[in-house]
Amino acid sequence: MRGKQAAGRADWPEKGRASARIETFPATLANTLHRRLETEIVAGRIEPGSRLDEQEIAERYGCSRTPVREAFRLLAADRLVELRGRQGAAVRSIGAQTLIEMFQVMGELEGLCARLAARRVTQAQSQALQAIHARLVAAAGDSVDVFYDINAEFHEAIYEAANNAFLADETRRLRNRVAAYRRRVTHMPTRVEDTIREHEEIMEAILAHDPEAAHRAMRAHLTLLGENLLDLIAGLG
Repeated sequence: MRGKQAAGRADWPEKGRASARIETFPATLANTLHRRLETEIVAGRIEPGSRLDEQEIAERYGCSRTPVREAFRLLAADRLVELRGRQGAAVRSIGAQTLIEMFQVMGELEGLCARLAARRVTQAQSQALQAIHARLVAAAGDSVDVFYDINAEFHEAIYEAANNAFLADETRRLRNRVAAYRRRVTHMPTRVEDTIREHEEIMEAILAHDPEAAHRAMRAHLTLLGENLLDLIAGLG
């Protein structure tokens, strides 16, 4: 039996060997694929409505379709992907009204993060937030994608300063669902300048340990993003 197994292994092509080693830990691979696809969706590299090709992804990562299907299931649980039976999986598209409602909820969640951060922020976290904001200002003349990525760091720093892991996870999950649309808003005229000004108001309230002002400033920031998104959708017809 041992000889038969060894012979079988010898017959595997090199790619097959790699795949077999990967398949030994299918859950780990599925989680890895989940994270990588999530990153591509959140970054907007895979557009809303795009079909996810199960075979192409399996070939890209040198594995069978089984962990790919599991990764799709995990993405569907995060509501980033829609499973369509025999039609396969596609990145979930969100209607205009639902997007506005999601931005309203996000304003409250991120507002609560800012409120708690104003109460709990440490000196080290304050310095980190200021350093990120300085980088954001310096990136105003760079590509919008670079600016957006630093912008995301700013919000992540506030989630961390809130010191509430459950709140951070829920806020991040909702943010990821609208990330592709949120990124598009950054391309609108004056949005970069407006973001810098709005972030300064949020940061100043947090550094002043003013929970009410921090919540108000963050909620206003998300409200304006939602209004900009409406304008963008209207412009696209």
